[in-house]
Amino acid sequence: MLWLHLFSLCLLAATSCLATDVCGMDKAYRIDCFPEISPGIEAACAARGCCYDPTSNLATERVPWCFYPSNYSSYEIAKIQEVKNGYRVALEMRKTHKYRIRDEIPFLNLDVRFETDSRLRLTFTDPQKSRFRVPIDTPKEMTSSRDKRKYDVKFRKKDFGVIVKSLHSGSVIFDTTAGPLVYADQFLQISSFLPSTKVYGLGERHSNSLVSMDWKRIVMWARDQQPADNDNLYGDHPFMLVIEDDGSSFGVFLLNSNAKEITLQPAPAVTWRTIGGILDFYIFTGPSPQQVVQQYLDVIGKPYFPPYWGLGFHLCRWGYGSSNNTWDYVRKMRDAGIPQDVQWNDIEYATKQLDFTYDKQTYDTLPQMVADIHEHGQKYMMIVDPGISDQQPNGTYPPYDEGLAMGIFINQSNQDRPIEGKVWPGRTAFPDFTNPRIVEYWTRQLQSYHDQIPFDGAWIDMNEPSNFVSGSTSGCPTDNKYEHPPYVPKVIGGQLSDHTLCMSSRHHQHLHYDVHSLYGLFEMMATHEALVSIRKKRPFIISRSTFPSSGHYGGHWTGDVHSTWADLKQSVVGVTNFNLFGIPLVGADICGFAGNSNEELCIRWSQVGAFYPFSRNHNSIDQIGQAPVDWSAKAQECIRNALMTRYLLLPYLYTLFYRAHTEGLTVARGLYLEFPTDRTALLVDEQFMWGEALLISPVLHQGKNTTDAYFPPGNWYALDFGDDRSENMIASDGMWKTLKADIDQLPLHIRGGCIIPAQQPGLNTVDSRRNSFELIVGMNETQQASGSLYWDDGDSIDTSTNFVKIEFQADRNTLTGRVIEGQGKFGLQLTFIAILGLESMPTRITTGNGDDVRFDILYNNVLGIFYDFQFSSDKFEIIWS
Repeated sequence: MLWLHLFSLCLLAATSCLATDVCGMDKAYRIDCFPEISPGIEAACAARGCCYDPTSNLATERVPWCFYPSNYSSYEIAKIQEVKNGYRVALEMRKTHKYRIRDEIPFLNLDVRFETDSRLRLTFTDPQKSRFRVPIDTPKEMTSSRDKRKYDVKFRKKDFGVIVKSLHSGSVIFDTTAGPLVYADQFLQISSFLPSTKVYGLGERHSNSLVSMDWKRIVMWARDQQPADNDNLYGDHPFMLVIEDDGSSFGVFLLNSNAKEITLQPAPAVTWRTIGGILDFYIFTGPSPQQVVQQYLDVIGKPYFPPYWGLGFHLCRWGYGSSNNTWDYVRKMRDAGIPQDVQWNDIEYATKQLDFTYDKQTYDTLPQMVADIHEHGQKYMMIVDPGISDQQPNGTYPPYDEGLAMGIFINQSNQDRPIEGKVWPGRTAFPDFTNPRIVEYWTRQLQSYHDQIPFDGAWIDMNEPSNFVSGSTSGCPTDNKYEHPPYVPKVIGGQLSDHTLCMSSRHHQHLHYDVHSLYGLFEMMATHEALVSIRKKRPFIISRSTFPSSGHYGGHWTGDVHSTWADLKQSVVGVTNFNLFGIPLVGADICGFAGNSNEELCIRWSQVGAFYPFSRNHNSIDQIGQAPVDWSAKAQECIRNALMTRYLLLPYLYTLFYRAHTEGLTVARGLYLEFPTDRTALLVDEQFMWGEALLISPVLHQGKNTTDAYFPPGNWYALDFGDDRSENMIASDGMWKTLKADIDQLPLHIRGGCIIPAQQPGLNTVDSRRNSFELIVGMNETQQASGSLYWDDGDSIDTSTNFVKIEFQADRNTLTGRVIEGQGKFGLQLTFIAILGLESMPTRITTGNGDDVRFDILYNNVLGIFYDFQFSSDKFEIIWS
C-alpha cells in the first residue's frame, strides 16, 4: 500500500479559509516577497503578484511590506512514485503561477528518503538539468524501518507542501505550507512553520545562543569580517536546533554552500533562501538536543581526535618582531611556572610574508628556538595563508613555480591563467583546494618547510578566501550572471566578490560562485592529509573559515575579536555554538585580539579561556603585550591558577574529545543542551559546561567580585572545596545563586552523579602525563555517581591496540573502577579520591579485600581517600562504613 497522504490544508493565518482578503493574514505570518533592500518597492511587489502593506514601521517592527498572498500560486504535485525507503515526487508549476524572478524552473523532483529511523532527507532537484551539489561525503546507506520510524510525512497536492511530524512529540516539525516554494536558477526559497521559538545554531554569527524570532535575517557567506552582530562572518553553518516546550528537540540542516539567508519570524516560522545549488534538507528527530547533534554529525562526520598536547595552553601574538623575542616569552613562561604547551608565530616570521619561508634576518634563530621548545616537551606552530605570491623571480619561489606547472591555482573566468588577488605578500594566486592534485602540491610545500623548521601543527588563516582587492587586480567580468545575480543576500560590501575572488573564477570543476564558502573546509582537508603524511602523528589544525564537516579535520578560533568585555561574554556563545556545528576544538583569542586589553579583563578572560576546548592567548600588532607574563605578579598568579586547574582536568577533557570523536557528543555545551526542559537553562548565555559533569560560571563583567549563576535541579559541588570562600554544596531545585568570585576565583561546580578523572598538573602535558591520577566524585541525591577515563599515548593516529577505557561507579558506600576495554600499559597510578556529598562521614574505609585505606575528612566535609592503585586488567573496590 502506498504510504502517502494527500490532503488540503489552509495556510495558518489570522484569516479563515473562507476569507476573501488574501492579504489579511496576521503580520507574524507574512512571508517576505521582496527581500531586496530597495526603496520604492510597491510597483515591483505588484509585478510579483504579492501583497503590499506599508503600515508597519520597518525600523522597529521589521515586518515585510511586500509579502505573498495566502493563495499565491506556485508548484503542485503531478505524480508520486513509491521507491525503496521513500518517494519520488514530481512537481510542476501551476498554470496560474505568476513568475516572480528570472529563470524559474517549471518542473522539479522531490526525493524523500527515509535514511534512518531518526533522519529524513528531502532533496529538491531540476530533472532536466544537473545543478551544483556540495561535494562532501554523506551517508549512502539507508537503515530505516517502517515500524521503528520516528517521523511521519504528508503532502499537500495543490499549492505544494510537505509536512513532517515527529512521532515522539506529536508536533509538526517541518511544514512548508507556510509559504510558496520558489525555485529559480539563482533564487531558491522555501518556508516552514516551527512548533517552537527556541531555536539555536545557525552560524557563524555574533549574537545570543537563542536566535531571535523577531524577523532575524542570518546571512551565510564566508568573509574575512571582524565579528559583529548581523554580519556574515568566517564560516557557513546552516544547521538549526529547535527545542520544544517539553524538551523534545529536532534539527534541520540545509546542505548548500551558495550565498544564503535564513530568516526567522514570530509565527514562528523560518525561511531558507539561497542563490544557487539545490535545496537539500536533512531533518533529525532527536528527541533530545544531544541526540539531534549526534544525528547531524552522523551526516557531516564526527569530530577528529586531537593530540593530547593540543589541549594544553597555546601562546601567540602578531608583533613579536623576532625569533629571539618569541623565544624570550617561552623562557619567561617557564620561569614563571605558568603552563604552556605550544608556541605560535604569526605572519611576520616569513620572508616578505611569503608562505613556506622564514626571515633569516629577524627570525634567524627560529630553528634553534624550535629545537629548544621540543627539548622541553613543547610544540611549535605557525600561520599559513593560502595566497601564493606570483611576483617572485622565475625559479626562485617553488610554491608558485610548482603550482603553476601543476595547474593548481584558481583560474580567471575567461582564460587558463590564475586569477590574481592581493594579500599580505602583495599580488597572489590562490590554490584550488578542489584540484585532484592539491594534496600532492600542498604536502610538497609543507614538507619542504618542515625540513627547515619541524613544526607540529598548522594555523590556516585568510581562507574565506580573503582578498585585499574585490574580485581581482584586474576586476571581474561585467556581463556575467554569477558576478551580478538577480538577487544578492544582505552580505557585507553589497556584492559577493567584495573582499574575495570573482564569482566567475574557475576551480577544477566548479565556479567560485558555488564553492566559495567551501574554501576553508577543503584547505583543512588537504592540510590534514599533508600533516599526517609528514609527521605520521595526529595532526593539529586551526582554521578561520569553516563549513559543515570541518570538525572532522581540525578546529577553529573565532577570529579577530575585540579586547572588550562584550566580546569576552560573546565568546561563551561562540564556543558552545561551534560544538553544535561539530567543531568542538574551538576557542576565542584569550584577552582579545584587536585593541589593548587590561589586567582585569585579561585575568577574567584567561579564566574563561582556561576552559575553552582550544585555549590560546593571541593579540594583534601594535597592541600592548597581553601574555600572562606581561602582567603583574598578582595577575600571573591568577592566570597560573586557572591554567593549573585546566591541566588538572585534562584527563576529563581528553575523554570528552574521545567521546566526541566516537559518539558525536559535544565537549563544551550550553545549559540548553543538557537541560532542555528547564526554561531558565534555555536562556543562559554566561555559563557553559564541559560535558555533563562540570559547570563553569565565569565573571564576564567589569569590576565584579561576584557572579550570578544558575544551577539546574540537582546537587552541585564547588571544585575548590578547600577554599572557605566557596559554598561546598548547592542542592538546587532550579535556582540562581550569587557566588563569591574574587579576582583570583573562577566558580566551577561538579554535578552530582558524576565522577571526573584528574591528574596532578605540570608545566606542559609531557610533564603532567607522568603524574598520578585523582578522582573527584560528586554524589547525587540517591548517593550514586559514575564517570569514565579514556587514555592512550596522546599522539598516535592508530590507537586500536594501545589504549584503555576505565569505568568508575559509586553506589552508596562503594566505589569501583575497572578497565572495560583496551590493553594498553601506561602505568596509570591512582593516589587520591575526593568524595563530595556523602550523607554521613565514615569511620572506616577498606579495599574489597578488607585492607584498611587511609582517609581524612577535609574542609566542608569532603572525604579524602589516599589510595595507591595502578590500573591494569584488575579492578579496584573501596568500601566505607
